[in-house]
Amino acid sequence: QVQLVESGGGLVQAGGSLRLSCAASGRTFSNYAMGWFRQAPGKEREFVGAINASGGSTYYADSVKGRFTVSRDKAKNTDYLQMNSLKPEDTAVYYCAGGKGAGYSPNPTGYMYWGQGTQVTVSS
Repeated sequence: QVQLVESGGGLVQAGGSLRLSCAASGRTFSNYAMGWFRQAPGKEREFVGAINASGGSTYYADSVKGRFTVSRDKAKNTDYLQMNSLKPEDTAVYYCAGGKGAGYSPNPTGYMYWGQGTQVTVSS
């Protein structure tokens, strides 16, 4: 079956960086987009960024544009979310999500499979 396994979360000071990884198995990795979402306590899950199936295009929420970067390593069946210049408001549980097709979606309903989530905490 399809599995998405996340790693890389943790505690960091404001202005610092973290890189999240999402290792995929169970289907042809390069045929599907991958999205990244986050959910803070008491808030709805929100779109962070995404990469299309080929890895040639990326998309970001305005709140993270210029600070976060999504990338894909097809040889490792792994996607990454590089987060720089982190702010306390970036604190949340972060999820990777496997798309239904080659294109991305900013909506959680556009994804079929979800990672287990990883906590990111940014202290001020």
